[in-house]
Amino acid sequence: MASILENRGVAIFLCLMFAWFKVSNGDVYKVGDSAGWTIIGNVDYKQWAVTKTFQVGDVIVFEYNPQFHNVMQVTHAEYRACNVSSPISTHTTGNDSITIDTYGHHLFVCGVPGHCQAGQKVDINVLRAPSLAPSPSSEVPSPVPTVTVPAPSRSDAVTLCALMQTISFPQWQYNLER
Repeated sequence: MASILENRGVAIFLCLMFAWFKVSNGDVYKVGDSAGWTIIGNVDYKQWAVTKTFQVGDVIVFEYNPQFHNVMQVTHAEYRACNVSSPISTHTTGNDSITIDTYGHHLFVCGVPGHCQAGQKVDINVLRAPSLAPSPSSEVPSPVPTVTVPAPSRSDAVTLCALMQTISFPQWQYNLER
């Protein structure tokens, strides 16, 4: 009995630690992946960005040679026109880490003349999560299903975490087998 409780406790602890780490430490994305922030190699930063799901808390890393490039955060109009006359912020270290702390578009360009026009610009779009509030309905709600999950062993902790993440918490009840 103690072993089951211990294993369950370990699994719950691991899940909580994973959830805390994911919330407090977002994913890290290197812009352009292995190519980095450059105009060499025809990196398609628009295509790179649309293949990612950015969230608040994620860190965007720009790696580049600071002798030839920089990173400027700009407004939407400046992004479209490749205008770097009044950037929101400028980064010049060659290894710039920017934490995304708001939803919406975060627009970056290289301020070296001609680089933005050559495609060295990226739109990091952080979408809001869909609303979890139920839509108003005149229908009678269906009964809440119960999910029974066997008590996990230490090796099942990751599986349990994955299962718990796939189920919408407000709509389900959990029963752990004893």
